[in-house]
Amino acid sequence: MRSPRPAALIAAISVFTSLSMSGASDRSSASQTPSPSSVQALQKQADKARGELSKATQAWEARSKQLKVSEDKLKKTLADLGAADAQLDQIREPLARLAANAYKQQDILGVPALISGDNPDQALAAAADLTLLSNDQKALIDKAGQLRKQHEQLAATAQDLQSRNAIEQARLQQEVGGLKARAAALTAQLTATLKKLDPSTRLQLTCRSSLVSNARDFPNGLIPSRYLCQLPQPGRMLRADAALAFYRLNNAYKRTFGTEMCLTDSYRSLGEQQRIYSQRPGMAAVPGHSNHGYGTAVDLCGGVQSQGSAQFNWLQSNSKRYEWFHPSWAYSSPFEPWHWEYTKENNATTGE
Repeated sequence: MRSPRPAALIAAISVFTSLSMSGASDRSSASQTPSPSSVQALQKQADKARGELSKATQAWEARSKQLKVSEDKLKKTLADLGAADAQLDQIREPLARLAANAYKQQDILGVPALISGDNPDQALAAAADLTLLSNDQKALIDKAGQLRKQHEQLAATAQDLQSRNAIEQARLQQEVGGLKARAAALTAQLTATLKKLDPSTRLQLTCRSSLVSNARDFPNGLIPSRYLCQLPQPGRMLRADAALAFYRLNNAYKRTFGTEMCLTDSYRSLGEQQRIYSQRPGMAAVPGHSNHGYGTAVDLCGGVQSQGSAQFNWLQSNSKRYEWFHPSWAYSSPFEPWHWEYTKENNATTGE
């Protein structure tokens, strides 16, 4: 019996339908910049569709295992059918030979001696031979009948398994294929919407705070880039929570000075930490202990590197509002006015 359509497929179809119904209004406002709230809503829909696809894929894998059991049963049935056919082939020859022996073999008196012989003893022997022959033939005929019935049953079972397996396989592929198409459509729509946003807003919306737990699973300086968030400054990255705070700080700085904050460093790999430490011993943290390696520190330029400048003073007065601060050690040991850290994470020793 055909199983009900999975809940994952129904959910994905509902999401896709709701998007399709709003397609006309989306096209009419294509030239308008989408609001962050609308992007976040679309992002949630895309995440939900991908989640439903993941669940459907897991269900598909479970049902595929059941299908594998059915296919194994089909293989065994076909093997049994082949064995039954072989037994039938073996029986056909002796059955035909026994039937012919009554007339052809000299050592069995057979029907001629029984119906035309003049010797009573010979006729009695012929009757005994025919009785024995008849019993053997009956046993073979019964066996052949059983094998033929078994053959028909196995053939019917094999045909049914083949048909049901083919239907189930096609249905599973169609369901998962439909979910993949809908998830891809939502992802494409989200990507197109994000492209309409200014770079800073786009980065802020695509940086997920959920990445923080993933980043914490890796040692200092060995965090894969996929678990970090890009900053508006090209080539610069931070851990998600620090990045989200930095976006806000950067926007406030831009409103004040009319330009993005200037960065010379952000997340620093372990190899980069080792290189800097070898070049500036005593000025940099021991490799594997720098806040840069956790993705929670930046080195700034554009005026901030000079204590007492307008940029430095503004950051000193406003950075904590955006969860950033200038550590006390950086005022003297060593003196690093350019080094700023995320307030909710302070794992480093003194030095960069």
